[in-house]
Parts: sequence; C-alpha cells; structure tokens
Amino acid sequence: MEIAIPLFDRFTALDAVGPYEVLSRIPGATVRFVASEPGPKRTDTRMLAIAADTSLAEAPEPEVLLVPGGPGTRDLMADGPILEWIRHAHGRSQWTTSVCTGSLLLGAAGVLDGLEATSHWLELKTLSRFGARPVERRVVEQGKVITAAGVSAGIDMALTLAARIAGEQVAQAIQLGIEYAPEPPFDAGSTRSAPSQIVELVGAAAN
Repeated sequence: MEIAIPLFDRFTALDAVGPYEVLSRIPGATVRFVASEPGPKRTDTRMLAIAADTSLAEAPEPEVLLVPGGPGTRDLMADGPILEWIRHAHGRSQWTTSVCTGSLLLGAAGVLDGLEATSHWLELKTLSRFGARPVERRVVEQGKVITAAGVSAGIDMALTLAARIAGEQVAQAIQLGIEYAPEPPFDAGSTRSAPSQIVELVGAAAN
C-alpha cells in the first residue's frame, strides 16, 4: 500500500511525522514524503527540514494521501500544484486524510463539500468557507475521508486509519510498539479544558 504525505514550506513537523511513525508500521505499507519539487522542506519553526524525495507527479495515485497542516497552508489555498494533486489523488484513493490545517487544503481542493470535518480549533470556522460542516472532535470519519484536529491528533487519526486498513489488532500492536499512552502534565489540551486565560493567550499569539 502506497501512502503519500505532501510536504511544503512551513508545515508542522508532528503533523507529518506523528502519522508517519504509525503508518510506516502497517505491514506492506510504503510511506513517501512528496512535494511539488523534491528536496528539503522547512517546518514552521524554520529549525528543522525534512526531505521529500519524490515529486507529486511521481506519485499521482497513492492509495492513501495524508495532508499535514501548518502556517504554510495559507500560501497554498489558491489553485496550484498541491491542490491539483489532492483532487486527482482523492478521486482514486482508498483513503484521503488530513491533520490540523491540512483539512483547509482538502477543503480548498473541493474534497470536504457537505462533509463533517475538523481542524485546529483556531481554524474550525474557516472550514465552512469550503462547504464543510466543522465539528470539534479529535478525529472525524466521513466515508473514506478522515480529518484530525490540531497536531497531536494526527497520531490518533493514524491509529484509526491503521485499524481500518489492517485491523484493530495491528493498530493496537502499533500503539504499543510506539508506547502511545499519553499522560500530559496539564489538562489544557483543548478549549473545553484549558483555563480561559490560556485560550486567550494562544488565540492572541496566532493573530
């Protein structure tokens, strides 16, 4: 099974690498980082680069596409190579997925029209611009389209996808193998649980 993760300048590292750690462990799966032009792509912190060694044109019809998010998605929401690739790949994929604001690219490509979808909480309302129905859940399944909320939710989504592809036992084995058993020191991982001043602080920093 071919799984393609498109990279672009200023993507969020964990959006791509978290799911990669899960999906690369599915028996028979090959995960490739792809881009409009092969080469290193800088993350949103600018301190890390990950190389895409395959062009979009060389991976036109992956069985699974997984679109990460990050600030760089804003520069790609007008028609261009990545949106064209998403449209074409989605038409032939078994699964079309996204993490965080990667769902905005799915929306801009016309994939989410009429579907429930999620994204980073700061961008949930933006999804409605593309005909999607925003919902505040960590993972949202709509047929073959699966969207995940912000950043760390990509691991949850990838485990969900692994179960759909290879069965729950395989997904559970992968979860144990990567020892994914989060016990965060604070209950501040969503707007429902974080203190109001923290929500305001994060919202202000994003503007």
